[in-house]
Amino acid sequence: MPSSERFLTVRMFLLLLLFFHLRACHSSPSMHPLCHDEESHALLQFKQSLAINESASSDPSAYPKVASWKVDGESRDCCSWDGVECDRDSGHVIGLDLSSSCLYGSIDSNSSLFHLVHLKRLNLADNNFNNSEIPSEIRNLPRLFDLDLSHSSFSGQIPEEILELSKLVSLDLGVNSLKLQKPGLQHLVEALTNLEALHLSGVDISDKVPQIMANLSSLSSLFLRDCGLQGEFPLGIFQLPNLRFLSIRFNPYLTGYLPEFQSGSQLETLMLAGTSFSGQLPESIGNLKSLKEFLVARCYFSGAIPSSLGNLTKLNSLDLSFNNFTPGTLDWLGNLTELNLLSLIRTNSYGNIPSSIRNMTQLSVLELARNKLTGQFPSWIGNLTQLITLDLGANKLHGPIPGSIYRLQNLEFLSLSSNFFNGTMDLNLLLKFRNLVTLQLSGNLSLLNSQNATFPQPKLKLLILNGCNLGAFPSFLRDQNHLELLELEQNRLEGHIPKWFMNMSTNTLESLSLAGNFLTGFEQSCEVLPWNKLLSLNLHSNKLHGSLPTPPPAIFEYEVSNNKFTGEIPKVFCNLASLSVLELSNNNLSGKLPPCLGNKSSTISVLNLGDNSFSGDIPETFTSGCSLRVVDFSQNKLEGKIPRSLANCTKLEILNLEQNKINDVFPSWLGILPNLRVLILRSNRLHGVIGKPKNNVEFPRVQIVDLSNNSFKGNLPLEYFRNWTAMKNVHGEYLTYMQANTSFQMSHIRIFNQYEYSMTMTNKGVMILYKKIQDSLTAIDLSCNDFEGGIPVVLGDLKALHLLNLSNNFLSGGIPPSLSNLKDLEALDLSQNKLSGNIPVQLAQLNFLEVFNVSHNFLSGPIPQGNQFETFDNTSYDANSGLCGKPLSGKCRDGEDSLPAPKEDEGSESPLKFVWKAVAIGYAVGLDVMIVLRGSVSISLGGSQEPAAFGELVSIGGLSPEVNKNVSATIAEILETKLSIPK
Repeated sequence: MPSSERFLTVRMFLLLLLFFHLRACHSSPSMHPLCHDEESHALLQFKQSLAINESASSDPSAYPKVASWKVDGESRDCCSWDGVECDRDSGHVIGLDLSSSCLYGSIDSNSSLFHLVHLKRLNLADNNFNNSEIPSEIRNLPRLFDLDLSHSSFSGQIPEEILELSKLVSLDLGVNSLKLQKPGLQHLVEALTNLEALHLSGVDISDKVPQIMANLSSLSSLFLRDCGLQGEFPLGIFQLPNLRFLSIRFNPYLTGYLPEFQSGSQLETLMLAGTSFSGQLPESIGNLKSLKEFLVARCYFSGAIPSSLGNLTKLNSLDLSFNNFTPGTLDWLGNLTELNLLSLIRTNSYGNIPSSIRNMTQLSVLELARNKLTGQFPSWIGNLTQLITLDLGANKLHGPIPGSIYRLQNLEFLSLSSNFFNGTMDLNLLLKFRNLVTLQLSGNLSLLNSQNATFPQPKLKLLILNGCNLGAFPSFLRDQNHLELLELEQNRLEGHIPKWFMNMSTNTLESLSLAGNFLTGFEQSCEVLPWNKLLSLNLHSNKLHGSLPTPPPAIFEYEVSNNKFTGEIPKVFCNLASLSVLELSNNNLSGKLPPCLGNKSSTISVLNLGDNSFSGDIPETFTSGCSLRVVDFSQNKLEGKIPRSLANCTKLEILNLEQNKINDVFPSWLGILPNLRVLILRSNRLHGVIGKPKNNVEFPRVQIVDLSNNSFKGNLPLEYFRNWTAMKNVHGEYLTYMQANTSFQMSHIRIFNQYEYSMTMTNKGVMILYKKIQDSLTAIDLSCNDFEGGIPVVLGDLKALHLLNLSNNFLSGGIPPSLSNLKDLEALDLSQNKLSGNIPVQLAQLNFLEVFNVSHNFLSGPIPQGNQFETFDNTSYDANSGLCGKPLSGKCRDGEDSLPAPKEDEGSESPLKFVWKAVAIGYAVGLDVMIVLRGSVSISLGGSQEPAAFGELVSIGGLSPEVNKNVSATIAEILETKLSIPK
C-alpha cells in the first residue's frame, strides 16, 4: 500500500475513534447536568427533618432510602441518590420516591420538600408522618401529575390547594385519617379533569358520588373503599371506556345497581362488597371477559346467580357471599379453573358440592358455608393442596370426615361447623395441620380427648368451639398464648370462670365470647379485664352477677345482656373512645344514665340499656355527628322529657323508650330523622294532641309506630298517616331482618357482626318478644289512649300494614271500607271504642287476617261471611248487641245476612231518614225521646227537657241501656257530621 494511502487510512481510523469517543462522552452519565445545589440542599433538609423508624413502614421489604444521601465523594450528586429522579437535560429533581422508607415525623408548611418546584412525581406512601396535615404549600408543586401519600398517617381536611394541581393524572391519598368535605368530592372531580387514577380509600367523604365523575373519560382506576359514601352510585361510571379497576367496598349507605355490560369492556376489578347495591346480577356480566376480581359480598343482590359468570375464565377471585339470591345449584362453576379464591357463603346454594371444583387446582380459599349443600364430604378435596382456607360450615353435609383432609398441609383456616357429620374427631389428630391458626368445629362433632389435646407451634389464633358440649373449659387452652379470637358459646360451662383462663393470651386476645352458658362469676376478683387488646366481649345469656367488668380502652363491642349484673355504669366507660356497641339490657343495673353516653354518640352505633332499673332524666347530650342507629332505653324508670338532642342522630333507625315514666308531648321533631324506622313510646306518660306535622316529609321511613298506653287525645293523626310513605309500599318477598352491620379490624382479619334489632309489641292480642324484626313488618299501635273522632279513610292507603291496633280509645263513627285495601293485614283490633254502623263486607277480602276484634262497640247489622271471617269466634264481636249472623247465635232479619257487598260510594239510609225513622219508632211505641244539642238547637219529643252536652241523646225511654247508648251515639254522630249543626 502506498504511504499516502496508508496515511489516509490511519487518519480516517483516528477520526473514527475520535467520533466514537465523543459520542461515548456525550452519552455518558458523567456528562449529565449535576443536581442543582438548592435542590440538593432541600432534599438534605427534608431528610434531617424526619427520623428513621423501622416500624413506620409496614412493607416487609421497606428500608430507609435516605440513608444513602450524602454530599461527599462520588454520591454528592443528588440525581444519583436512592429514590431521586432528575431531568436528563436540566438536572432538576422531577421525581421523588420515598415509599416504604421508614420515615417518621411531621411535615409542616415550612418543609423544604415544597422547594422542589419541578417535581412531577411524588411518592411518600407507607411511612408515618405522625398525623400531620397535608400542608397547603402543596400548591408550590404545580407540575405534579403523580401524587401518592397513601398509608402514611396524614390527618385532617385535604387542603383545597390540592385542587390547584390541575395536571394530576394519578392521585392516591388512601388509608389515612383524612377528610374530603370542604372542598368535597365534587369539587375535586371538577378541578382535576385529567385523572386516570383516583384512590381515596379510607378518606372520610360522607357524601354522594357526583354524577360528573361519569365524565372522566380517562379514568381507569377508582378506589373509594370505606369512605362513608351515600346516595345512589352513578350508573355511568361502570361504562367509562377506559375503566379497569373499580373498588367502592365497605360503604354501607351507598346504593346502586349494575348496568347491562357491553362486550369490549376492559374492567378487570369490580369490588362492591359491603354496600347497599341491590337488584339482579345481569346475565350480560358474562361480557366482562377481562374480569379477574368480582367481589360483591354483603350486598342486597337478588334473583338467580347468572350462569354467564361461568364464562369469565380469567377470574381468580369470586365472592358472592351474603346476598339474597334465589336457590340454585353451583353447576355454573365448571370452567373457572383459574380461581384462587371462591367464596359463596350464604348464597342459597343447594345440591352436592360440584366435582368441577376438583379442577381448580390453584384454589387457596374455598368458602361454601351457610348454604343447603348435601352429600358427603368429598374425598377429592384432599387433592387441592394449595388450600389455605376451607370453610364448609352450616350446610347439610353428612358422613365421616375423610382421611384425605390430612393432605392439606398448607391449611391455616378450617371450619366444618354445623353439619351432620358423624363419628368423632380427636383434637390431637389436628396436629397434622402444622400451619393451622383458625379452627371451627362448632355444633356437630364429638371431640375426644379435648382435655388432653396439645397444639404445636405456631399456636392457634382463632378458635371457635360453640355448641360442642364441652362441659368445662378445655385444659389445652392453658398453653395458648397467641389466641386472638376465642368462642366457647353454648357449651354448658358453669360456675366461675377459672383463674388460669384469665391469664391466657393476655397480650393477644382481641375477641372473646362465652355467651349462652351458665357462668356465675370470676374465680379471681376481676374489676378490670386482663386482655389489654380486647376489642369484642360477649358474655350475654349467663348468670353473671356483681358489678360490670371494666373492659380495656380499645373495646369496640361490649355485650353482657341477660345476666344479673348490678350497680351503676362505671364512669370509666366514658373513656372508651372506640366503643361502638354497648349492650347492657336485661340486667339489674340502676342509677342515672351517665351524660357521657350522649357525648360518645359520635362513635356508638348501638346503645341498648333496656330492662334495667335506670332512673332520672335521659341526658340531653347527643352531639352533632351522632352515629347512633339503635337507642333502646325501654323498661326502666326514666323520667323527664325525650331529649331534643336526639334530632342530631340522623342515622337513627330504632328508638325504643317503652315502659318508663317519660312525661312529654308527641316528639314531632323526630320527624326530621331520615332513617327512623321503628318508634316505640308505649306505656309512658305522654299526653296532648298529636296535631299536624310541620312539613310533608315527617317520618319518611317509619314503618313501626307504637304509642299505646299513653294519654294522647284528640283525633287520630290523619296528616301523619298521609306522610308515612314507607307503610304504603309493600316490601320485597325475601325474608330479611332489620340489623346494624358493624365491623372492626383485628390484627389479621376483619370481623363482621350483624346486630339484629329486637322489640316487644302486641301482636294479635298477645305481647310478643321479637328477637328479630322482619324488614317487611309494618305496624301501628295507638291503643289505650284517649283518641276520639272517626277512623280516617286514609288509613286504607297504608297498604303495607300488617298490624293495626286502635283499641281502647273513644273512636266513633263507622269502620271505613277503605281498610279493605290493607291486603297484607294480619291483625285488626278496633275493640273498646264507640264505633257504630255495619262492619264493611269488603273486609272479607283480607285473606291474611288472623285476628279481628271489634268487641265492645255499638256496631250493628250482619257480620261479613266467607274467607277469614269463618275463623273468628264470638269474642271478636262481644258487646255489640246490634250485630247478627255467624258466629253469633242471633240471626239477622230475612235477607239481611245475604246482602251483596256495597260499593264504596254507597252508604246505607240517609242520615235524615235514619233520624226520623228513630223518632217515628219512638212515637209508634209510645217512647219518650229527647235530643238536646249545645247551642240553640234542641229537639224534644214527649218528655221533659234538660240541658245536655252537644250530641248527647239524653234518653229514649223503654229501651235497654246498651241499645239506648248505641242509638244515641249514632244519632249524635249523624247530627254533628251530616247535618252540620253548629257546636
